[in-house]
Amino acid sequence: MSQEKNAGLIPIAFVGAGPGDPELLTLKGRRLLDSADLVVYAGSLVNPALLTGIAAQCHDSAGLDLTAIMDLMIPACRAGKRVVRLHTGDPALYGAIREQMQWLDREKLPYEVVPGVSSAFAAAATLRRELTVPEQTQTVILTRQAGRTPVPEREALPKLAAIGASMCIFLSVAMIKEVVADLLAGGYAPSTPVAVVEKASWPDERILRGTLADITTQVVAADIRKTAMIVVGPALDDASQAASRLYAEDFSHGCR
Repeated sequence: MSQEKNAGLIPIAFVGAGPGDPELLTLKGRRLLDSADLVVYAGSLVNPALLTGIAAQCHDSAGLDLTAIMDLMIPACRAGKRVVRLHTGDPALYGAIREQMQWLDREKLPYEVVPGVSSAFAAAATLRRELTVPEQTQTVILTRQAGRTPVPEREALPKLAAIGASMCIFLSVAMIKEVVADLLAGGYAPSTPVAVVEKASWPDERILRGTLADITTQVVAADIRKTAMIVVGPALDDASQAASRLYAEDFSHGCR
């Protein structure tokens, strides 16, 4: 089908569902869901409460491969229907949307991406921590441990840990022993504070707090194996009194 023939079609919307709490869905995401004809959602990772009451035909993508997903979305789009592909968190992070967008590019079909709240930031909110702390860390690293999906050697955890920044480690809690070993090998001290937040913002959210010396024992005892964020670094230090001077009386500024 030519690009001109596709010009009047409604763009397929890749929507970030947020971390779990239905109220953390964006207003735009809510509007698109409420007006959708077809929703293909990311299985158990998306809170089913987001789909309650909508008129769309809904398909769980957990058991579908890429071809099956596209076989649902493309005919619906070409028929003039509003299609929503609902991903967990923010689709730009471990969202597997790249291959879907490349497919749509080849088909010359329109699409848009609607950002969502990442579980990394939901975890920080749950922990009541600012991940960037003046004079301690001004960098946040979002990464994962190598598993079934490999990680480039230049991005291996020991090399990233050497920076000493705040780290949010996705999709890795089942490998917590290896994660801790790599972080220690990279230069974090055993006393470095770390937290594990399971199902951030969900009603059954759980939080473990400790250090690299004891977090593995805690995770194993709690039997946390998936859907958890590992947060590590100096920003979690309860004893630190470091803070921004942005609002100090003697701090000059251009805008704040």
